[in-house]
Order: sequence, then structure tokens, then C-alpha cells
Amino acid sequence: MKSVKLALGVAALAGVVAHTAVQAQSVAVTSIVEHPALDSVRDGVKKALEDAGYTEAKGLKWQFQTAQGNTAIAAQIARKFVGDKPDAIVAIATPSAQAVVAATKTIPVVYSAVTDPVAAQLVPSLEPSGTNVTGVSDALALERQVELIRSVVPDAKRVGMVYNPGEANSVVVVERLRELLPKSGMTLVEATAARTVDVGAAARSLVGKVDVIYTNTDNNVVSAYEALVKVGNDADVPLVASDTDSVKRGAIAALGIDYYDIGLQTGKQVVRILKGEAPGAIASQTSDNLQLFVNPGAAKQQGVTLSEDFIKSASQVVE
Repeated sequence: MKSVKLALGVAALAGVVAHTAVQAQSVAVTSIVEHPALDSVRDGVKKALEDAGYTEAKGLKWQFQTAQGNTAIAAQIARKFVGDKPDAIVAIATPSAQAVVAATKTIPVVYSAVTDPVAAQLVPSLEPSGTNVTGVSDALALERQVELIRSVVPDAKRVGMVYNPGEANSVVVVERLRELLPKSGMTLVEATAARTVDVGAAARSLVGKVDVIYTNTDNNVVSAYEALVKVGNDADVPLVASDTDSVKRGAIAALGIDYYDIGLQTGKQVVRILKGEAPGAIASQTSDNLQLFVNPGAAKQQGVTLSEDFIKSASQVVE
């Protein structure tokens, strides 16, 4: 009788352990909006998990929700995910990361594609935070972005920028460009677009006032990049971006990060957490793997002649 009870006890314990193992493989992912760069981050995260053996076939509970560009929805998703109590929440882009970090101080949070996580008040510094938050920033050296603008439009004096003033990542870039551009003999001309539907009108407001339009990874702008391209093509205003996917959509050039690689980096941090490491012990990361994408066809449409040396220096030429 004792042996039967012991066997049953062992079986029950095994069941609990198995259940715990499945529960220990729960990852919730949220993104402020779906567009090529952020979708690549999500896909990279999932690939990193799969490479480490965390698959849905083996018990991984994976869920993904997008806020469709709405910060109120981002907050709702954050609260839902916290209620689900996953083993890690991945928050892609600044608004989603801010929503999740505000919603929990205990569940591990891994942010991704956040330009300035310190300014966004996600972590106190890029060192291990000692909190429940770590992640991967997509911060770019803006000095190199200014050099890119000069390479595409050597005589540019006025640089236009469309951005969402509600996105902390964009505000940081604008403030920095206000300081940097005058050092290169240029000034910044700003146009705000608080919503995706405002991007086209904001871009049109810059026509006649700027020599080139530069865009960072502002989620509103990237989501509606075709509206910006239409303005650039119609008015012969050159477009320079920091998101390489925007070159495929009509920008002349971009010096940017591979967002799939950012996703892989992020996913590897998640794997470390699933294996028991505390997020607060993991330093935030950045990427210096920059790639130059060039679109000669877009340059022709926007009235720019690119040098052969510049085109040849590209990691990828978009035809």
C-alpha cells in the first residue's frame, strides 16, 4: 500500500513539474503597431526562442498583440498581459514598452526597438537595472545620419522632419538634431504628426521650406511612409531615412539597423530569463551593425543624382 501511495505521489509530483515546465515557457509580445521594421523584431524574437528549443510544439505559450498605433490600446494590452502572468513580456517600440513597464514591477519585461530607454524612463541606465526590465535599443549615432544627409543632398541647408511629438524616441532625435545640424551648416524644420493619418499633411507642409526630409524610426511615420513618398516624388523633395525598409518603400537612402537582428538579440535576452536569469542582472544592449540601403530609382524620382561611389558603398541597392 505504501509503495502504491509513493508511486502515486511521485506521479503527481511529476505532473506538477511537467505543468510547471510548460508554464515556464510563456512569452507575451506586444508592439505599438505593425510595420516592416517592428514585424521583423517580432519575427527575430520568435526565431531566437526556436533556436533555443522554445517552440509551441514543445509547450511554448506564445501570444502577440498589436496596439494599432493607439497608446490607450497599448495600456489595455499591457494590463491583459500582466494578468496572464507570463514568464516574460516583450514590448516592441517605446509606447508599448512604457505601457508594460508602467503596468508591472515584477514580471520580466524585455523592451526592443526603443531609441532611448533612459529618456523613456524604462531603465535608469544601460547598465544592469536591478529591476524587472532589460532590453535592446535601436539608438543610432546621429552624426552618421547627418553625414548620410550630406552624401545624398550635398548642398542641403534646411532639413525637414515629420514626427510624432508623443513618441519619446522621436523627441529625443529631434532635440539632438537641433544641436547637430547647425554644426554642419544646416537647420531643422519640424512638422508634427500626432496620428498616422496626419503624416501626409505634415509632409506637404514642408514643401518649399526644406531641401530634404529626414525620418527616424517614428512609428506613425514609418506606418504611413507611402504618404511621405508621394509628397517627395510629387514635389521633388529627397527623402532620407534611418529605417532601411523605408528605402524599399521609396526613400533614397537609409543607414540603419537590421531589425531582424535586433529581434534576435532581444530573443536571446528572453531565453536567458526563461533559463532563470534575472532581467535586472542583464545589461541593456544596442546594435552597431549598420547597413546602407540605396534606391537609385527613388533618387531619380526625387530629383537627386547619386554618385557611383555612394551607390557602390551600399550594403543593398534597391532596384
